[in-house]
Amino acid sequence: MDELNMQKPEVPIIIIERDEQPQSQEGVTKVVAPSWKWKWLKRLLALAAIGCLMVVALAGYYFWNYYYNIGVPISVTPQQNIEKLQRPVKQETPEVVMTTDSILGVPLDFYAIHGVKASIEFTEPDTADTSVFLYSRCADHTADGHYLGSLVVEGVEKQSDRSRLGYMGMADGNMVIGISRSDKVKEYVKQRGGSFFRQFILVSNGVIPSHFYLRGKVERRAIGCKGNTLYYIATHNKESLWDFAQALSEYEFTDAIYITGGTDYCFYRSKDGVRHDIGDPADYPHAKWKGIIPWLVFRKAN
Repeated sequence: MDELNMQKPEVPIIIIERDEQPQSQEGVTKVVAPSWKWKWLKRLLALAAIGCLMVVALAGYYFWNYYYNIGVPISVTPQQNIEKLQRPVKQETPEVVMTTDSILGVPLDFYAIHGVKASIEFTEPDTADTSVFLYSRCADHTADGHYLGSLVVEGVEKQSDRSRLGYMGMADGNMVIGISRSDKVKEYVKQRGGSFFRQFILVSNGVIPSHFYLRGKVERRAIGCKGNTLYYIATHNKESLWDFAQALSEYEFTDAIYITGGTDYCFYRSKDGVRHDIGDPADYPHAKWKGIIPWLVFRKAN
């Protein structure tokens, strides 16, 4: 045989390679559609949150509108007036200084009050009581003795009524007037055993209100603040409340509140202790509503 034919055929070698690392398996996310109950729950929670925000906003607006949006600017806050009541009492000779002037055609008497402390009493002062340097009416009342506007007498609250925004507070020998619906000054005065009453606004920070509740022309009286001095003020003639308030503003009173009883008799004392009548002495004493009328009384401190 041919030598070439005598050779054995070659057997092919087959090599199989294996990848020993496991193939990565992609994670499969199962999407589950939310139930209709959960959708409605989220909507209800969102609506509830919006409703709560609206309630908070409305409550905030009501609070601001009720306490601060009173139609006139404020010269002194209740907290600032409380700080004034906390100051040491200024030592002055007790006296009431009377002056007369006319402005915008309105003749006025001004009674500057110095060196006295104020209180509210239900007994009209005796004309012979030399400790009294001035007294007048303060809070209004109905025929059956119901007081109009908040009234505190020696720490006892007789009426709580914020319908009148002007106020006067007195405690520990000091006294302030202001314009606010807040009861902070009233509550402070109650704690200190002092007195407090509310009346109509005439002037607030030099500005008069856009309208007044009292109509017609009668004799008018007021308590006003100019600088650091309080004044009792009385008209000579019958005046509208608008003309009276305009005259006080023009005379540069920072704040002024109305005092009822434009023709009532009262008196003041000058530095020498002499009594001077305001009004007709024949009207003294006031027999009508005796024990009901709250009298604002200014006495010498010691």
